[in-house]
Amino acid sequence: MLCGHWRRRCRRPPEEPPVPAQVSDALPPSPASPDGGIKRPGLRALKKMGLTEDEDVRAMLRGSRLCKIRSRTWHKERMYRLQEDGLSVWFQRRIPRAPSQHIFFVQHIEAVREGHQSEGLRRYGGAFAPARCLTIAFKGRRKNLDLAAPTAEEAQRWVRGLAKLRARLDAMSQRERLDHWIHSYLHRADSNQDSKMSFKEIKSLLRMVNVDMNDMYAYRLFKECDHSNNERLEGAEIEEFLRRLLKRPELEEIFSRYSGEDRVLSAPELLEFLEDQGEDGTTLARAQQLIQTYELNETAKQHELMTLDGFMMYLLSPEGAALDMAHTCVFQDMGQPLAHYFISSSHNTYLTDSQIGGPSSTEAYVRAFAQGCRCVELDCWEGPGGEPVIYHGHTLTSKILFRDVIQAVRDHAFVLSPYPVILSLENHCGLEQQAAMARHLRTILGDMLVTQALDSQNPEELPSPEQLKGRVLVKGKKLPAARNDDGRILSDREDEEEEWEEEEAEEATEQRRQAKQISPELSALAVYCWATRLRTLHHGPGAPQPYQVSSLSERKAKKLIREAGNSFVRHNAHQLTRVYPLGLRMNSANYNPQEMWNSGCQLVALNFQTPGYEMDLNEGRFLINGRCGYVLKPACLRQPDTTFDPECPGPPRTTLTVQVLTAQQLPKLNAEKPSSIVDPLVRIEIHGVPADCARKETSYVLNNGFNPHWGQTLQFQLRAPELVLVRFVVEDYDTTSPNDFVGQFTLPLNSLKQGYRHIHLLSKDGASLSPATLFVHIRIQHS
Repeated sequence: MLCGHWRRRCRRPPEEPPVPAQVSDALPPSPASPDGGIKRPGLRALKKMGLTEDEDVRAMLRGSRLCKIRSRTWHKERMYRLQEDGLSVWFQRRIPRAPSQHIFFVQHIEAVREGHQSEGLRRYGGAFAPARCLTIAFKGRRKNLDLAAPTAEEAQRWVRGLAKLRARLDAMSQRERLDHWIHSYLHRADSNQDSKMSFKEIKSLLRMVNVDMNDMYAYRLFKECDHSNNERLEGAEIEEFLRRLLKRPELEEIFSRYSGEDRVLSAPELLEFLEDQGEDGTTLARAQQLIQTYELNETAKQHELMTLDGFMMYLLSPEGAALDMAHTCVFQDMGQPLAHYFISSSHNTYLTDSQIGGPSSTEAYVRAFAQGCRCVELDCWEGPGGEPVIYHGHTLTSKILFRDVIQAVRDHAFVLSPYPVILSLENHCGLEQQAAMARHLRTILGDMLVTQALDSQNPEELPSPEQLKGRVLVKGKKLPAARNDDGRILSDREDEEEEWEEEEAEEATEQRRQAKQISPELSALAVYCWATRLRTLHHGPGAPQPYQVSSLSERKAKKLIREAGNSFVRHNAHQLTRVYPLGLRMNSANYNPQEMWNSGCQLVALNFQTPGYEMDLNEGRFLINGRCGYVLKPACLRQPDTTFDPECPGPPRTTLTVQVLTAQQLPKLNAEKPSSIVDPLVRIEIHGVPADCARKETSYVLNNGFNPHWGQTLQFQLRAPELVLVRFVVEDYDTTSPNDFVGQFTLPLNSLKQGYRHIHLLSKDGASLSPATLFVHIRIQHS
């Protein structure tokens, strides 16, 4: 071990200024130089991204007049310009008498597509050459941005530039994101762009970053940094102010507990911290590796020492987060039968809004695949010209062509995940258009489509996700061995329209009559997923076979769980069950998927277009295993002779203890109102078997969304921990109305790491709220 003299020298070497990394580059440099060098205040952050010399990015900074395309006749020219933070794009739209200005953020972009690669451009972009067109697709519910540039080269500059910015953003550490975040607000608060901050501008900055600091305290802090005593902060004075503002006393206390008086961590001391964290298989070599990865001070790194800055870098990194890094890749056995997995599933996938009058779009399928969905629904109806269409029958939702949806499946189904996709057909077409459906499936999907059993020796056994990589399965009705000459099947139809029967819809009888007809061509494509009415949960004569899939409304599934819990679990151990929302949910609301997962249902279909806690749970369930859309069910839900019953799970056997310490940089809920500051509280929700479900919350902190502190402990007793999802929620407390949602993060208990952890919050529609985090201490004890 190095002597104290060397360790002190490494802590603050004379050749490196002792300025925290998160602020050292977040300060405005001098104005632009005459030679065109980039020195304007707003470009410092972009320079750190290493892109200020990139020709594509420079062109985006200058801006382009791009044509926004919304319909055949709605084509509007807009100015689009990359902001100097490199993280947002400014655009202006002209409305009568007053131009309005807006921005969108690079981190909210899901994909950038070239040419006519969106539904909008395929329909309405005919007047523009594909080489001039691009589509910016966003995460969440925001509509695509379909654009046409004046030239093909200008379109390519935006395509390439956005790709570079997104790649650099993805590679950023949490500390770099914080650097950009604070810099963008600093730039906005500097109202006259003179690179100096008056007290008024500092107060404006504080409100922007969601803290309402007492004027006397804020002014005292301002004056302590105003060494020139001229009522302006500049250069090193702004550095000092930001350094004080961004202090993390709770992290400093933890660091000093392990580092001792010399204020640096040796590798053995870091190893002690990691062992106390509950890190599995931690070694001295691992501690040394973390120092080399996260330490910022080169001299300290050479002597295998970690400073406070390096320690904060580590805790803010994915390795220091609450989600187990090992679970972010595919780590589960993918060689078991399909029925052994939870499978991310969508209901009414074609809808982008309400199921009564909302638009249908192929883009909804693209978005579902981008969220890891592996089972999508196609409601198929008779269309003009012999072409079947997809829409929500007997409603005012718009229609899209069946063949266009299959093309979207071909082009986008395997971009995120290589594992199989199931097309759940709700078929209302006559024999002729069913044959057209079968023809489109075969010709468009080609070898992707499963048309015969993989194993001729056991053709009725369900294959594994691994065996079905890159393949598409059709879930639909199957003709029995005997049928009438007119193609009418002799068995009852499945429960797919059970919701109409239960609500006694007038069309039910006619729909049943139509659905009793199925074409041999379409029947032949239902190889492993035969849509079948669930008649019994018991083994023996007439028992369901593995390749038979039952579709149940949420109401019927809940009834089975309540009345035949263990039998339903055993049923789902060897065959697939799909659950869908009741037809009464006119606004496309969702049910709680956890109830269905508790009993082993695999295809728990939700309206992906409807944000809420239900979709948060779905995102949390499928967050792990590489986000591939398949998660291996717990052993108690896979064993054919299991005794597990979600209604009677047994005594508590796990204790979860969470100490909620602090939060950092929570977003403002009302950006238009600077004086609006959040009063945050934290709620922890347990979603599992009924006996485990619970929620507990902290008190609220008044007027501080920047660095609120709680230090409160919440504890939970769990009976079936292998099924538990933990949801961390931050809300803005309100005395007179329901609390406003701020952010959340949901993950499986089995993927939750112990010790001091940061939780990286997500917005209502699942987008990152970086750099917003919660800082907690987690302890999991098994009896």
